[in-house]
Amino acid sequence: MRNDRSFIELRARDRAHALLDEGSYRELLDPFEGIMSPWLAPQGVVPQSDDGMVVARGTINGQPAVVIAIEGTFQGGSMGEVSGAKMAAALELAAEDNRNSIPTQAVLSLETGGVRLQEANLGLAAIADIHAAIVDLRRYTPVIGIITGTVGCFGGMSIAAALCSYLIVTREARLGLNGPQVIEQEAGIEEYDSRDRPFIWSMTGGEIRYESGLVDALVGDGVNAVKTAMNEAIAKGVPTQHRSDKYADFLTCLTHFDTRAQVDTAQIKQLFAREVK
Repeated sequence: MRNDRSFIELRARDRAHALLDEGSYRELLDPFEGIMSPWLAPQGVVPQSDDGMVVARGTINGQPAVVIAIEGTFQGGSMGEVSGAKMAAALELAAEDNRNSIPTQAVLSLETGGVRLQEANLGLAAIADIHAAIVDLRRYTPVIGIITGTVGCFGGMSIAAALCSYLIVTREARLGLNGPQVIEQEAGIEEYDSRDRPFIWSMTGGEIRYESGLVDALVGDGVNAVKTAMNEAIAKGVPTQHRSDKYADFLTCLTHFDTRAQVDTAQIKQLFAREVK
């Protein structure tokens, strides 16, 4: 695979291949295992044989690693019982490796709208397991999150992203707790027009998230750029303080923010000044 390709345009399996050392890729529970969601077909949804979740073992710079990549083209990268269990189990196994003196790195390619509505409670339970697994694993090795596009990272998986040791984004990425359509539905189009792409990216796009200090690296859309940022994050090791440990600072910022007027990019930058990091 050419390393100068667009990372955004790659499917999940190709992203995992690109991030691991050449020739080291070994997929766990691949499509030929046929482990699919049992809940989609009864609701008229055609299931996918890997449930949209790619889990690959291999090496990164010669060191053991697991890369977990969500396929954004299947059900919007939504998380169900099977896909969520695959991610949680892979993270738990990586933590167990580290406890057994096998230093295993972990990288998450996040392309997800959050929980799958057809499997709401099961998906929510799986996401909770993922959160716990990230917090456990990040004690031993940095957990690297990568958000590039085109789906973005929303819902409960945005919390998973926030729990990562380091976050890497492109300008095309989006990151937020609620997706644009959800906000529009709840608050009205006057408050949040989900079809206004410049507005949406000015609120939740990769560039503003980086400038606000909520992610760690803003990179161009290319495999080499993403891999370089990933390697730099791994080299930093486990942070002395994770972003989620600074919740009191973030709560203080939000508590003092005046919500009566629509926020703009300048206010977002001011609200989440980079020194909060």
